[in-house]
Amino acid sequence: MATHQGTGGGGRGGGDREVVARRTVLGGAVAVVASVATGAATTGTAHASAARPVHDAALWREFTASPLTHPQIPFVGRAGYRAGSGLPRRGGRGLVIDVVRDHGARPDGSADAAPAINRAIAAAGECGGGTVTIPAGTYRIDDVIRIGHSDVVVRGAGSGATTLYATRSLTELIGVYGSRYGGDKSSWSWAGGLIWLCPKDRWASLTEAIRARRWPFEGWTGNRRDAWRTLAVPAPARRGDRTVAVADARNLRPGRLVLLRLADDPGHTLLQHMAGDGTGARAYTWADKTKLTSYVPYEWPVRVTGVRGRRITLERPLPLDLRPEWDPRLTTLVTPLTGSGVEGLTLEAVERPQAPHLLDQGYNGLAFQCAYDCWADDVTVRHVDNGFGLVGASACTLRRTKVEGRGAHHPYYCREGSHDNLVEDFTIAARTTPAPAGTQLHGINVEGLSSYNVWSRGRMETGTFDSHRGMPFANVRTEITVHNDGVHGGDASAGPLFGARFAHWNIRVTNERAGLMKIDGLAPYSATVGINEVREFGQIDVPDFTGDLHTRLEAYGSPETVRPANLYEAQRGLRLR
Repeated sequence: MATHQGTGGGGRGGGDREVVARRTVLGGAVAVVASVATGAATTGTAHASAARPVHDAALWREFTASPLTHPQIPFVGRAGYRAGSGLPRRGGRGLVIDVVRDHGARPDGSADAAPAINRAIAAAGECGGGTVTIPAGTYRIDDVIRIGHSDVVVRGAGSGATTLYATRSLTELIGVYGSRYGGDKSSWSWAGGLIWLCPKDRWASLTEAIRARRWPFEGWTGNRRDAWRTLAVPAPARRGDRTVAVADARNLRPGRLVLLRLADDPGHTLLQHMAGDGTGARAYTWADKTKLTSYVPYEWPVRVTGVRGRRITLERPLPLDLRPEWDPRLTTLVTPLTGSGVEGLTLEAVERPQAPHLLDQGYNGLAFQCAYDCWADDVTVRHVDNGFGLVGASACTLRRTKVEGRGAHHPYYCREGSHDNLVEDFTIAARTTPAPAGTQLHGINVEGLSSYNVWSRGRMETGTFDSHRGMPFANVRTEITVHNDGVHGGDASAGPLFGARFAHWNIRVTNERAGLMKIDGLAPYSATVGINEVREFGQIDVPDFTGDLHTRLEAYGSPETVRPANLYEAQRGLRLR
């Protein structure tokens, strides 16, 4: 079991069982790849290495030979909105509704504008989509802003011009939200938003369950994970395949969004596969990780792009093998929210002191839930408990986003089986007030079997790379500068911090703290490429898995020498066979 010392990271449904220990790098656990520039493992600080020659990373050249099946680096070149396509242009999108002109919202903060904004959003949605414009000004909102129809864009005049000033928390607006795992925690500590993008019917079912204190599952198959039916049964296939044979393709058509569903077997071989199929994964005790096993079946939404006889083509390569023992199925899912976005505004919550850890009241920013091909662009959140949330969300892009103000619990969080999302050009600003006693800061969070997500071109003045147990796998953090002062969370029943194929690529750690940055010796079948020299202090972890982790370390001490500088952008440029 992974253990740590320093400030604890309490879990969702209970406290960590912690053991104080320094990280032990197991014999044979790390393969150190010599720097291409020097011919040997590099030393010296990043500040002293500006003149070092620049060369392609050896691991990159290796990856390009087998990009869809590489053992340590995931293929994430199709992450984000429309498989990584650019966001829609800012011109008028069909119907345009102005909340001031058409619905009487006041831009001076003198009256509650939430009813007017929500009426405008509903009107656009009921007409099949459109753009809701919010001119420059400050708009008081005393309710949740709900985007529940597809193809609706809410557009301000820019994050420096349009401000929504939120006066009430989700606890006040919806009610107390307990944890489905028990205890006295508030699920508003990791769910929901004061701007909430979620399909209309799914939002209604979620909030009804919360008000009835029937704490729900939050993803693609309903509150009890039973809202699905089988469309087709795929034949065995390998990770990286895009074309799959099915027994009967009559229920499938190009453009249809389906859910790939993989169940585990009694031997937990699906979880072992997510961890890389190594000896450590086979030896790991899975049965008592009850929170982790509750995340199974693994559910991965994907769009069908072609049907030819009994062979179908998918928008993205398969994230895992398809093996008969995991009962693979392509199924229905709840009606998704697609093609909707939020642009050009700031959401500012009334400033309240940050609550004790896991007791957040829900002064939360934006939440994307059961959303696919949605986005946020040029959006700032201020004085929030939690900033930008991806909850059972896939193929979404968060671009030019910022979290600032008095300090947040989760500035960014990605959970409940969220996959293929892209967070780029993001900022977590230093907090403006000291952290109250009993609070925690995480950073960019990923958990709950979430996979193939990317955080790219970020500036983190505070926080950490919060792998929050629940064995997320195949995620990338690239071209990020971070003052690494946060901690990870997650309780023991959620299982490992990392599954296989995490890649940390071109990371500058300004305070030289190693924790969760340099992951050789921690994450199985993963890679740390281009990180400045760091040292262990604060929260220190040991591997969850025993034996050879098959991890890779390259260009240690010299991130400025690494090419490509951005792993995601380089993968976007690859031509796949």
